[in-house]
Amino acid sequence: MSTGMRVGAVVITMGNRPEELRALLDSVAAQDGDRVEVVVVGNGSPVPDVPDGVRTIELPENLGIPGGRNVGIEAFGPSGRDVDILLFLDDDGLLARHDTAQLCREAFEADPELGIISFRIADPETGETQRRHVPRLRASDPMRSSRVTTFLGGANAVRTRVFAEVGGLPDEFFYAHEETDLAWRALDAGWMIDYRSDMVLYHPTTAPSRHAVYHRMVARNRVWLARRNLPVPLVPVYLGVWMLLTLLRRPSRPALKAWFGGFKEGWTTPCGPRRPMRWRTVWRLTRLGRPPVI
Repeated sequence: MSTGMRVGAVVITMGNRPEELRALLDSVAAQDGDRVEVVVVGNGSPVPDVPDGVRTIELPENLGIPGGRNVGIEAFGPSGRDVDILLFLDDDGLLARHDTAQLCREAFEADPELGIISFRIADPETGETQRRHVPRLRASDPMRSSRVTTFLGGANAVRTRVFAEVGGLPDEFFYAHEETDLAWRALDAGWMIDYRSDMVLYHPTTAPSRHAVYHRMVARNRVWLARRNLPVPLVPVYLGVWMLLTLLRRPSRPALKAWFGGFKEGWTTPCGPRRPMRWRTVWRLTRLGRPPVI
């Protein structure tokens, strides 16, 4: 039975995974309850053939992950208001169950404070969930659902009222940490975020460092994240902790050079509007298990 909440889905693609995209769209079409409306955004590339009823947008240039997803949000009206919930799904993912959209409806209906749900990502062959895909510090048990302080960009559901209140993803980030930026703004506005192990997106196990820009973007956007969102006393603490963690991981010399280049870029380039979170939000993040210094 449907709760009456309208659900849409945004998928961005570079057009290079047509078979995987088709399988994902088929898994969305197979969801229980009312039909999930889907928009596929070609991020600087043509959109492969899609099933009837799926809307497509082809952008003339690659706007990055947050920019492409923001275009998808606006395809559902300003801040996505034509629907109540938006799913964001990687184009090489696959919804493992037919009841995921309905579980989202029920979760948001039952908890008026819930703004974002982070799905569990599992390898389709092994069923394994990588530790980095559990959005909390205590990540050893991926089967435990909990409140969290951030979410996974390509496997989540967002109540569209969140976008109306705090805005969309930060376009300028292009890739990396855009989810945490939105999460911190949502938490500061009073919304909560859940990690749900029963909402599963199958996705092949990969390493984020496969992207050529990974180390530079991660470092630059980490600085931007702090400059945009943290109270002034926490900015050097947060960035100092992350610099230490990066060094302890002993990246290669080229990776470390790219990381420090991105770190410098984060300080010397505009980061967008600064809206520091309230200290009570800092305390909320701390109580949820991840103070904004790590």
